[in-house]
Amino acid sequence: MTCYALFWFIFSFGCCLYKLLNLYKIAPMKKGFLQRLREGILLGDGAMGTMLYQRGAFVNTCFEELSLSRPDWIRDVHKAYIEAGCDFIETNSFGANSIKLGRFGLADKVSDINLAAAEIASEAAPVEVLTAGSMGPSGLNVPVPDPELTSYLLPIFAEQARALFEGGVDFFLLETFSSESELLIAVEAVRSVCDLPILAQMTCLENGQTIFGTPIEQAVAAAAQHPEVSAVGLNCSVGPSFMLEALQKIRPITDKPISVQPNAGLPRQVDGRMLYMCTPEYMAEYAKRFFENGARIIGGCCGTTPEHIRQIVKSVRPLDRAAGSRSVPSGRIVISEPEAAEAKPLSERSSLGAKLAAGQPVVCVELTPPRGVELEQVLQRAARCAQLGVDAINIPDGPRASARLSPLVTAVKIEQEVGIETILHVCCRDKNLIGLQSDLLGIYAVGLRNVLIITGDPPKLGDYPDATAVYDLDSVALTRVVSNLNRGIDIGGNLLPSPLGLTIGVGANPVASDLHREIDRFRLKVQAGAEYAITQPVFDLEMFYAFQASVENCRIPILAGIWPFVSYKNAEFMANEVPGVVVPDALLKRMAKAKTKQEGRRIGAEIAHEMIVQLAPHAAGFAVSAPMGQVEIALAALGRIPLEEL
Repeated sequence: MTCYALFWFIFSFGCCLYKLLNLYKIAPMKKGFLQRLREGILLGDGAMGTMLYQRGAFVNTCFEELSLSRPDWIRDVHKAYIEAGCDFIETNSFGANSIKLGRFGLADKVSDINLAAAEIASEAAPVEVLTAGSMGPSGLNVPVPDPELTSYLLPIFAEQARALFEGGVDFFLLETFSSESELLIAVEAVRSVCDLPILAQMTCLENGQTIFGTPIEQAVAAAAQHPEVSAVGLNCSVGPSFMLEALQKIRPITDKPISVQPNAGLPRQVDGRMLYMCTPEYMAEYAKRFFENGARIIGGCCGTTPEHIRQIVKSVRPLDRAAGSRSVPSGRIVISEPEAAEAKPLSERSSLGAKLAAGQPVVCVELTPPRGVELEQVLQRAARCAQLGVDAINIPDGPRASARLSPLVTAVKIEQEVGIETILHVCCRDKNLIGLQSDLLGIYAVGLRNVLIITGDPPKLGDYPDATAVYDLDSVALTRVVSNLNRGIDIGGNLLPSPLGLTIGVGANPVASDLHREIDRFRLKVQAGAEYAITQPVFDLEMFYAFQASVENCRIPILAGIWPFVSYKNAEFMANEVPGVVVPDALLKRMAKAKTKQEGRRIGAEIAHEMIVQLAPHAAGFAVSAPMGQVEIALAALGRIPLEEL
């Protein structure tokens, strides 16, 4: 065969293969439901019925039948949710079983309707979006197991499942079941047809019980214990607030992934129409709480729209990346032990490192970089701290996802012009792993020696909610990077001309909503090379002691974060708006007694000073914030100036 003939043979074969792949819609790179769950959170779509109603479908219409008569409507709804950023869409088949369809005279259309619903969803979904075969309850009340009813319902559910499977769904979503007995019948029916993963969801009332009076945790436990169920969860009936309470009840009963898909609040009648009143922003705030409380599949149910899902995606996706579930380098940064240099002793890296190594108490004050370029005030405040014996100035990097003067420039100017050491925060949010390593090399090159590695607040929390978060690394992975650099190895495993000598600090949160996860991550940080930690602001001393005891086996020096309140409003803000902070009611009541600004500052500093005195025997030191730049309050809390000067 000549080269020319061989070329045309290969070209023709490639064209045929391309046509076959498109003809049969083969997507060899598509990741399955279980693999996607292992990699991170899954975000679902919202309501189908709500969107069809908005398009003009009458309330008494069989919405499932629209997959046959108005496939363009269904396709457009799917595309709207996909554009909003969801990871999976649900087929328009929730009530497409013979019992419910029979009420519309469509019992003989079960296979046609479900097959069409699955095919429309599969065609609309790009390779990165999964399709969930939606199946709801039969419409019969099945409060307890009944052999006759089981034998009646099994083929009904199986008929629906078979058509959805033939239509190409990626997994099954059994949703809005009030009876765990009926849910388990549906599970058996799906399994009789195929071996696709099953997500089983119950629904409950505001009292935390099903309509049959079963506690929701008991009902979900029955599904979770079934070996064929891959994930369990909650959907429908209640809004996000009550569903958060239900989530907290079911989380302890299973290790399987948990899903949460609330309604957009409870419907209200407005001008003759039933409307759901929860705004997209409100739903997004609760979606963050669902994530923090262990939910790994989050979406919406009745009343939710693509805009609700878009806001949920913006809020939760950065949190998921920040949590490190997709942290790229965790398993890729490898050190060749024979080539790695020995890290410089902590006591020789900086004055801060020497005090930490010697077990001496450390005191630092946090000063935030300015929003503009004027550094004079920050330098004056740093000088005041240096005069009164503060060990270091703590420089945050874009706190609350704000845009400020470069913390690196701020730290350099303070060390050069004031002569006090700084602790520079290095945030994972804004740069990829290459940029982060470049910054770390630059930090050492300009003479800075102390860093605090943080994952960083998602942009959604700040002034620029549409900014893109990078999160190539989380704080655990970046800690490992710095530790490797201290031994002369870069992120690619290459030898550096000389090792760095940075003291490595990390953050810790003794009052995290998911304390077990926080403790696990703290241990990972220590294993990765962390040498000291600074906590989130501490207001509940007992929780600090409990956290300290929980990490006793991997102890590194822990500096307690202290935030002196400046007013009652400031205390309320810390309690309600700052993630990972818990303010006891007793402190709020104490701050409420302040009648003037001066009195508020004094009471706030007094509370902070009392906490420092009580924590002193237990903490390795303190990192005191200067709220709104008011460094005198921080110094008064430390006892460096009298309270009367405030």
